[in-house]
Amino acid sequence: MQSERKPKLPSRSRTANVKSFARGLQVIKTMAQKQVPLTITEVADCTGLTRAGARRLLLTLQESGYARLDGRHFSLTPRIMELGSSYSSLDPVWSVTERHIRELVDDINETVSAGMLDDLDVVYVLRQRTARPLHFDIRTGSRLPAHITSIGRVLLADLHPRQLERYFQRAVIERYTTMTITEPKKLRAEIEAAREKGYALVRGEVDEGVCGVAVPLRERSGRVIAAIGVGLASARTSEREIIGRILPRMRATVDSINRQMNT
Repeated sequence: MQSERKPKLPSRSRTANVKSFARGLQVIKTMAQKQVPLTITEVADCTGLTRAGARRLLLTLQESGYARLDGRHFSLTPRIMELGSSYSSLDPVWSVTERHIRELVDDINETVSAGMLDDLDVVYVLRQRTARPLHFDIRTGSRLPAHITSIGRVLLADLHPRQLERYFQRAVIERYTTMTITEPKKLRAEIEAAREKGYALVRGEVDEGVCGVAVPLRERSGRVIAAIGVGLASARTSEREIIGRILPRMRATVDSINRQMNT
């Protein structure tokens, strides 16, 4: 009788390498979120690593060209953007979306982004800026809590009720401005409204000087895979203009992306 074949377990060295890789990603994520140069001690405190472990990872990033050392402080270099651009080039939907986003920016003269839901956050995969300044700005690869952004609410609106319930069980609904909706009942109502209307409009909840409007980007099956959002300065943009001028152009852009992807 042939003996049962046991699965091969990873070696200790392989397991250690995987853990080191995960810790390295954690260091990169921490430095990107802080957006200021950090010392070894600060990185260790933020990531829960030992000082020696943080030092090894930071020096590895420096040797690889992804971080620089200035005195006692480490910061990420522009080369780190290769990682984000590599992801956006993997899926043809992003190359198509990027071209249409550029056309939308030229049309409406406002900053346009594309984002995806990653656990409790929105990750900004694409972002095309206009010359018009925004008081609060982010970069490609940035993350924001889903509940405070128009892109996030559009993506939450597509979740199955059980998934949405798990989101509310785990999410920390923090207040970012005096206008941020933190009451779960009211936030659920806003998400439901986004589902019914097919768009989300958020004013002053991330920054009191900024408003955002987002529409879903769907694959052929109808599932929402991302959202397209426009960021505007609240002082120079009325809700009437957003609904009457900006939103129709956003929907036309999504329609163009879908047509190109499905032909």
